[in-house]
Amino acid sequence: MEAPTEWDCPRCGFPAGMDPVNPPAPVRNEPYKTHLAYVKERRSDEDGAALLEEALEALRVRRGGRIAR
Repeated sequence: MEAPTEWDCPRCGFPAGMDPVNPPAPVRNEPYKTHLAYVKERRSDEDGAALLEEALEALRVRRGGRIAR
């Protein structure tokens, strides 16, 4: 059985290998994005304001106009 060329280090979790001079590059982790961050990527500020106003108007209608403008 041959040793693998790369594995995950049990101490730090980064990739490890047999060559100490040329170790494997660490995996680049993408930062966590919130739902709002994804929405902001797809919508402009004007689109967001229009959607918010539409949602607030729907709430006003449903609640009989009790939501302040």
